[in-house]
Amino acid sequence: MAADTENAPPAARVEPVWDQNRTPGDEPPAAGTSRGPFGISGGDRMMFAAIAAVALAIGIVNAFSFAQDAAWRGDSYDIGRRLFWEMSSIAVILLLLPILVLAVRRMRRTPGLAARAAIGAITLLGFSALHITGMVWVRKLALWLAGGAYDFRFSLATVLYEFRKDAVAAVLIAGTIWLLESRRELKSAAAAPPAPPPSQQASSPDVIWLRDGASRIRVVPREILWVASAGNYIEYSLADGTQHLIRGTLAAAESELARFSIVRVHRTRLANLDRVRGVDLKPSGDFELAFDNGQTLGGSRRYRRAAASLGSRTAPAGITTADRPAKQS
Repeated sequence: MAADTENAPPAARVEPVWDQNRTPGDEPPAAGTSRGPFGISGGDRMMFAAIAAVALAIGIVNAFSFAQDAAWRGDSYDIGRRLFWEMSSIAVILLLLPILVLAVRRMRRTPGLAARAAIGAITLLGFSALHITGMVWVRKLALWLAGGAYDFRFSLATVLYEFRKDAVAAVLIAGTIWLLESRRELKSAAAAPPAPPPSQQASSPDVIWLRDGASRIRVVPREILWVASAGNYIEYSLADGTQHLIRGTLAAAESELARFSIVRVHRTRLANLDRVRGVDLKPSGDFELAFDNGQTLGGSRRYRRAAASLGSRTAPAGITTADRPAKQS
């Protein structure tokens, strides 16, 4: 069985972009995507074809090597049978490539090592089970049509033997996909247009777009309560309880949202000071912000200056600085 390499569609750079009254049809899709349901472009199909060519070449070399080894041991050369075993295995692996692509994308979008490991383990078990099943039935069908028969000799030892090979192939393929997606993401970030100058930003409407590849989410900054980092992503928490997990960095979000009074209050969190109606200063130097919808958020003493500045700020409309909501557990 041959180990393959593969290229996957890019994970486009995600960034808040200022609303310019554009509709989704005003711009071409991001590189590596299409308007179809699976986001597969012509470039991706060419990559899949290249992977298939490499896999076939490796399979042919393996078949001739195994046949030569057999001849040296005094067994039959039988190159046709060796080629059939290799090609039937490779054909099923190529059919299962989309599963590995989707798994890698899901892992890249999921924060937390434990969650990623769980996705990887489930994918590996499913990939191996489908590969073994598909390979056996392809061989059975082909030999049945040729008037022969195929016996897989099912046993725990046989399954473990195939699983070891599947694990190596799946890890190599998934690792290659991960590296290629990271490379494309860096290229996309380098090709992204620079942020507009401050003079243009000042005239932009107070609306931002959270962009994730071809998907965009329109958000009014006033509705943002806080922004928190989550691995390679940042999570926007809105006043109505909705949350949006967007690829990006907290530092980039801080730079873009500073003019909306959304500032850093913790190493991993930004808070919208315009939505704060109370602050509880702790003896340790840490503090807790109470928002106008009753939710609370903790801040660290390193960023206590943000809490100290609240006393000189104008309270949001309809709220007095004396109001203090009940603390939520």
